[in-house]
Amino acid sequence: MAQKRLMQELQQLQKEKWVNIEMDDKQGLLRWKLGLWVVNPSSAWHGAYLRAEMRFPPDYPIQPPTFRFITKPIIHPNVYVDGNLCISILHKPGDDAQSGEVADERWNALHGVESVLRSVLLLLDDPEINSPANVDAGVLYRDNREEYVKRAKELVARSQKDIPTGSTMPTTADLTIGPQKPVEDDADFWNMTDEEEDFGASASDEDMDDFDEEEDEEDEKYEKDLKDQKRQQ
Repeated sequence: MAQKRLMQELQQLQKEKWVNIEMDDKQGLLRWKLGLWVVNPSSAWHGAYLRAEMRFPPDYPIQPPTFRFITKPIIHPNVYVDGNLCISILHKPGDDAQSGEVADERWNALHGVESVLRSVLLLLDDPEINSPANVDAGVLYRDNREEYVKRAKELVARSQKDIPTGSTMPTTADLTIGPQKPVEDDADFWNMTDEEEDFGASASDEDMDDFDEEEDEEDEKYEKDLKDQKRQQ
């Protein structure tokens, strides 16, 4: 189920200018790296190219994916220090009495990658500060908006170093939601072509270990950069 659905979503998103999907055979379809443009001119994050990772469970879209920013540090009330994102649309389906979230706010199988990414962009500009993932960022946003915006702009400048060669900043018109292709529901929909099966096959344990090593290297580089910055202060 997940492989076919993700292949269809990938093909649709590759037509969009505001997101860049970085795929390779080693990752398989259950793990995406992507670059997300912030094109809203009134956003504190305007001009940012935010790299992120999404992981999908085998029973996607019944269960939600996860989302983690690779670009760091994003000082935002709803972004954990490690880059993971706290957003209702990625919470498991159904009402949750503890958080007070109702099913309509949370994940359901009608959502997809595009709806998640658009929700992420909206959350960047309209954070939920009543239950922040990053308390310090929540306090900064509430009490010192000028400093909050300054830090956002610093992140924007750093993020632009990751813009792929040949890529250009999209416009707000590129974010307009066009006609959506409905999910196919015929028998052939669930039968992948040989090409799709080869691309979407689950990565081997060895390949996934290599991918984890790349992720660890990124985290180590981030921690080293933080230490260098502190020494320079």
